[in-house]
Amino acid sequence: MTRTLKSIILILMVLSTIKVEAQRKITEGTISYDIVINTGKADPQIADMFDGATNVVYIKGAQSRSEMVSSLGTQSTIIDGKTGNVTVLKEYGDQKYMIPMTPANWKEANKKYEGITFRIVEEFKTIAGYNSQKAIGKMVDGTDFTVYFTRELVPENTDFQYANRGLPGLVMEYETVMGNLKVTYTVSNINFSPVQASKFDLPKSGFRIVSYNESKGTGN
Repeated sequence: MTRTLKSIILILMVLSTIKVEAQRKITEGTISYDIVINTGKADPQIADMFDGATNVVYIKGAQSRSEMVSSLGTQSTIIDGKTGNVTVLKEYGDQKYMIPMTPANWKEANKKYEGITFRIVEEFKTIAGYNSQKAIGKMVDGTDFTVYFTRELVPENTDFQYANRGLPGLVMEYETVMGNLKVTYTVSNINFSPVQASKFDLPKSGFRIVSYNESKGTGN
């Protein structure tokens, strides 16, 4: 009986080791997403403006920087996971704006994503070489959206995937809505090389500082 018990424990330890090795915790690296705009019957010129657009996420410990680059310009979101402070940089031609945000501001800006529930379904596909599982997200207003995530990669810091931070893994493909447009982000590449700390430095000049309230158009 004792020998059988020891055998069972040994098997469980081996299986546990295999599971841990199958998962990789992302503490540093670069995640590149391709962006596709689905306009339906809307003006196709909007889709043309975002043709070839990308979103690149840089991760280093508790810090992250997301850069959305399109023909219109670049918008970067820098998150300090230690303080919770967020800075948004908007660069459109000669117009450059910096929007500092407190943790409360950031939560308010993402309030539509609060209370999201997910239904994980047995549907899979391979994205950028990783087995990705489908999940259906439901927002509090009843809106549904589709997400694919992989359990093989687990981010240490999930602030950069705010709407999908409740999922048990890295989001590999997700949908979001901008007005009448449906935008799909799909991972094209993941690089685990070290990220330079300077990537998270804030510019000291060249940007007009706009308060969070001003960025909403309140003027307060």
